[in-house]
Amino acid sequence: MEIRFEYKGSVLKILLSGELDESNAEKVRSALDDKISPLHVNKIILDLSKLSFMDSTGIGVFVGRYRKFKDKPLAFFITQPNVTVDKILKLSGIYNIMPKIETA
Repeated sequence: MEIRFEYKGSVLKILLSGELDESNAEKVRSALDDKISPLHVNKIILDLSKLSFMDSTGIGVFVGRYRKFKDKPLAFFITQPNVTVDKILKLSGIYNIMPKIETA
């Protein structure tokens, strides 16, 4: 699992590469918390274009970040999941709290 962070003004783009599952969920959770907490951004885009696999643990990581930061004026968005990851995200209902956008 590789995580890259790109800042553009008040937007933080997070690019996840590889697989997001139980074996690396804590690493991802910790990395996201460490980067998001001190920032004064108002938009976070989770770019999943290079995420090859995600299970329900990944959903938990995303929902947990949403809940942790819901008191901040912060909006989460998801972009470019592959077909398999998109199906998991749709079934989970996560697009209700983290809308899917076409481009980032």
